[in-house]
Amino acid sequence: MTEHLGTDGKNHLQRLASLRRPLAAIALCCSVAVSLQGCVEMMVGGAVMGSLAATDRRTFGAQTEDKTIVFKGESRVSKLIGEAGHVNVNSFNRKVLLTGEVRDEAMKAAVEREINAIENVASVVNELEIAGVSSFSSRSNDTLITGKVKAAFVDAKDLFANSIKVVTERGNVYLMGLVTQTEGARAAEVTRNVGGVQKVIKVFDYITEDELRQLSTTQDKQTAR
Repeated sequence: MTEHLGTDGKNHLQRLASLRRPLAAIALCCSVAVSLQGCVEMMVGGAVMGSLAATDRRTFGAQTEDKTIVFKGESRVSKLIGEAGHVNVNSFNRKVLLTGEVRDEAMKAAVEREINAIENVASVVNELEIAGVSSFSSRSNDTLITGKVKAAFVDAKDLFANSIKVVTERGNVYLMGLVTQTEGARAAEVTRNVGGVQKVIKVFDYITEDELRQLSTTQDKQTAR
């Protein structure tokens, strides 16, 4: 087709071709920049997740089992109670905490049996209430309280916030984790001073000061690798 174009036409095509090259380069640079940004985010995210995992005193195996227990527990409970109740399943170091509301004592016992039947569950703390299903506003308030308690742990400086799991139900705060007696008492004290908290229930697994030092040494070695 170019043989039918005059000089002006050929010059015009040459100018277009010269424009395409820098535009293509710009597009390539943008693509590379986006890819690099994704890589950086993955690297930073991985570093953060690695750091958080290192401060969790459970073994990686226990962490994985806890996630599996919660997944299976929520699925089984949902099928068991349907719309007749509201049950939260939390697991820390294979100890399961049940909170929420159920219709009657029979349903409360049935839920506990169902959870106990899950593989790797070490024990069940059944804190289910015989009551009507809690409202959305009540659950939203519980979420707010949980956030405030976690923030208070961070502000306290002398607590390892990532070693403690906070569960709130109807203003009652349940504390789970692997802690020493001193840490458990301190965590409960801090929690009681948070606005909106009705009661503090400790569901801790206690370790000695020597066991804590051993855990810290092991985690330091794992982090160094």
